[in-house]
Amino acid sequence: MEEISEKSKVSLDIKAIIGAVVGIVSIAGVWFTLTAEIAQLQLDVIRMQDAVELNEEFRIKWPRGEMGALPDDAKQDLRIKYLQEEVAYLQEVVKQLEIDNARKK
Repeated sequence: MEEISEKSKVSLDIKAIIGAVVGIVSIAGVWFTLTAEIAQLQLDVIRMQDAVELNEEFRIKWPRGEMGALPDDAKQDLRIKYLQEEVAYLQEVVKQLEIDNARKK
C-alpha cells in the first residue's frame, strides 16, 4: 500500500477535470436558483400577508362607512335627498290645499 504525502502526485485526464468543473458549476447554479426561488416565495408570502390585512381592514371598515363611499352611493344619496325634499314640498302643498279647502266650507 502506498502512502500519501506532500510529494504524492495525482494524474487526472482532461475529461475528469472538465467533468468535475461542470459538476461544480451545475451544483452552484442549482443552489443559486433555489436561493432565488426561496427569496421570491418569501416576498410573495409577505405580499399575501399584507393583502390579507388590507382585506380584513376593508371587511371591517367598509360596512361602517369609515372608508368612504362609491360614486354610485353618492349618486343614490343625492337622489334620496332630492326625493325627500320633493316629498316635503308636496306635503306642504297638500297641507295648504287642505287649509284652503277647509276655509271654503
